[in-house]
Amino acid sequence: MNSTKIDDLVDEWLTLSDLADRLELPLAKARRLVEERRLVGVRRGEPPVLHVPAAFLVPGNMANPSQRGAADGAPEWTVLSALQGTFTVLADVGFDDEAAIVWLFSPDDALGCSPLAALLAGRKSEVRRVAQSEL
Repeated sequence: MNSTKIDDLVDEWLTLSDLADRLELPLAKARRLVEERRLVGVRRGEPPVLHVPAAFLVPGNMANPSQRGAADGAPEWTVLSALQGTFTVLADVGFDDEAAIVWLFSPDDALGCSPLAALLAGRKSEVRRVAQSEL
């Protein structure tokens, strides 16, 4: 995958340390989010350090956009819940982590927007159907 393309698509990146700070988690728990594939990232910079797109995090009351709730008791930031299953579908059709990020941020004619924008709008099933057709 062309790293220039990914940099053209993703405007803000978080290191694991930045991710931990934003989510108010210990670094080990932030690392576990990547290990469990709730998030994916790519190595960038010199020396290469794992970075995750900041757009994968949403305000706490938006964790599941199809069931937006009140912000009472919600954390300030959380991981978009639809990502984990979407990453699984993309891996099943042969996407590595960088290709998955590029796909999520690229406009898609079938969706009328980027897959990430569709996920943020609560269109998880539609996004996964389109992802499965990427074989």
